Amino acid sequence: MSLLVLRDVYKTYQLGGVEVQALRGVSLTVRANEFVAIMGPSGSGKSTCMHILGLLDRPTTGAYLLDGQDTGGQSDVELARIRNRKLGFVFQNYNLLPRTNAVENVEMPLIYARVPQRQTLASDALTRVGLGHRLHHHPSQMSGGEQQRVAIARALVTNPQVILADEPTGNLDSDNAAAIMEILEAHVRDHGATLVLVTHDENLARRHADRVVRLKDGQIQDE
Repeated sequence: MSLLVLRDVYKTYQLGGVEVQALRGVSLTVRANEFVAIMGPSGSGKSTCMHILGLLDRPTTGAYLLDGQDTGGQSDVELARIRNRKLGFVFQNYNLLPRTNAVENVEMPLIYARVPQRQTLASDALTRVGLGHRLHHHPSQMSGGEQQRVAIARALVTNPQVILADEPTGNLDSDNAAAIMEILEAHVRDHGATLVLVTHDENLARRHADRVVRLKDGQIQDE
């Protein structure tokens, strides 16, 4: 089943009066329960592609269908609702709120979704990623690997259909990187989720992903 579909997507930005084409005619299909790695050099369009897949940006032209629904006609409020219900995000720099503890950070998507028993669900999610003993610690009290586990717990707590991970192991040593990939793959396997991962790590992509998509100059070179 096709879950994420980009059809001839172009994305153009205006930077200082100069037109920059970040994506040039990208067509991509990701199936349900598939693990796809997106690779390419800096400036290839990887992050732009991820932002469009995550409904954080819109194509300049072309179409994006999520679970069969064309997202082009959706309002910003409707897109935010879809993001909260169907998507989970993991970022390289964690994007944790510094003044809130681990449980409170993981609760954030549950608050937006108005889910009851948020603290219990957040605590359970942290326990699943091995942080049951760090529930009330703040990001400044945690290592990089622990902060990334909090970010993953936050992404997974709503049990999303799709996990979008942008360089989730980029700032981590090899042991922590392996642990992070194990957590993500276990969720895909156990919950039938789909994982799209942006990475510069060739070995990681080849070892873990079902398919590797390579971008260069805003176009797909190989998949």
